[in-house]
Amino acid sequence: MNDFIPVFEPLLNGNEKKYLDDCIESGWLGSNGPYVKKLEKDFSDFCGQKYGSCVTNGSAAIDVTLRAMKELYKWEDNSEVIIPSFNIISAAQSCIYNNLKPVFVDAEPITWNIDTKRIEEVITNKTKAIIVVHIYGLPSDLNPIIEIAKKYNLKIIEDAAQAHGQTYNGKKCGSFSDAATFSFFTNKHISCGEGGIVLTSDEELLNKINYFKNLCFSNEKFIHTNLGWNLRMSNLQAAVACAQLEKINKTIEIKKRIGAKYQELLKDIPAKLSCPKTSYAQNHYWIFGIVINDDVKINAKTARQKLLSKNIETRPFFYPMHKQPIFEKLEILDNTERPVSEKLYEKGFYIPTGLNLTDEKLEYITTQIKNLF
Repeated sequence: MNDFIPVFEPLLNGNEKKYLDDCIESGWLGSNGPYVKKLEKDFSDFCGQKYGSCVTNGSAAIDVTLRAMKELYKWEDNSEVIIPSFNIISAAQSCIYNNLKPVFVDAEPITWNIDTKRIEEVITNKTKAIIVVHIYGLPSDLNPIIEIAKKYNLKIIEDAAQAHGQTYNGKKCGSFSDAATFSFFTNKHISCGEGGIVLTSDEELLNKINYFKNLCFSNEKFIHTNLGWNLRMSNLQAAVACAQLEKINKTIEIKKRIGAKYQELLKDIPAKLSCPKTSYAQNHYWIFGIVINDDVKINAKTARQKLLSKNIETRPFFYPMHKQPIFEKLEILDNTERPVSEKLYEKGFYIPTGLNLTDEKLEYITTQIKNLF
C-alpha cells in the first residue's frame, strides 16, 4: 500500500462547516461567543457536572485549575500533588508553574493507569490533591482513589483528555472529581485543533477559574488584583467542538470497532495489547497500544521505524515523568523505582486509529505488524 496512513485523522462530516459559517456571518469570532457558552453548557451536561469553563487547550485547563484550587483552598508553596508517572508532562509542569510539587506513582501493568495500590505510600502531610489521568481511553479505577481522597481530605482532579464520553461503572468520566479537565486537540474524540475545558460543580471554584483564565480582571475593567493568563477559547474553536460533541457517540462506536478489529487480528503476536475491558469499563480506544513482550529482542523504537518504512505512522508511549531530564535538573525526583512506566516506554507504541480507517488499511497495518515478529 503506497498511501501514507497517519496515526489519526479527524472526521469533519457533521455541522462543523455550518457552525463556522454562522460565526463568520455573525462576525463573532472571539471569546465569550454563543458557541463558547453552548459548549460549556452542553459538555458539562453531557459529563454530569454543573459548570464548564472553556480554555485554550488541555494543558491550560490543568494550569488554571491548580491555580484556582491553590488560591481557594490556601495551599502553601511546595504542597504536593500526586500524579501518574506514565503520563504526558502537562500535569507535572502545571504543578511546577504553580509552585506545587508533583509526586509520581507508577503505572498498573494491565490497564497502564495509575497503580492505586501505590498511592497511599507517597501521601504526606503536604499532599493536597490527586490528579487522576484516564490513560489511552480506559478509565483509572476511581473507587479506591475516591476512598483515599476522603480518608486524607484530598482534592481530586480528573485529567480526562483521553476519555471523552467514557464511563466508569456506567457514570461519565469527568463527573467523579472536584474538577475535571479535557483537551480538544486534533486527535481527541472531540477535536477543534486546540482547545480545552474545565468542569466542576463548585461555583466558587468555577469563579476562580474564570478569574484566572481572564487576566484576573476585577469588577472594574482593566483593574487587576492578581496575575493570571489569557486562556480564553475562541467562538470558532467552540463552534467546531459543538459539532463534534453532537456526534460523540458515533465517534466512540467507530473507535470501538477499530479496537475490536485490532484485538482480533493481532491476538497471536508476542505482545500485550490495549486492555479491552475491566470490571468497571470497556475500552473506547482513544488509541490502540502494543507492548512487546520482554523475550522479544525488538524494542518499540525499532518496530516504529520498520512500520514507518511501510508508510504506517505510529507514536511512542509516554516517557516516564520520573526520568524526565527537566525534573532531574529541578531536583524534584527521588530514587523510587517505577519499573512499569519504564517498560511501557521501552516496549510500547500505538498504531493508527483514525476515524477514516478502512478495513483494507486495517488489514494492511496488522499484516505489517505481524511481519515484525
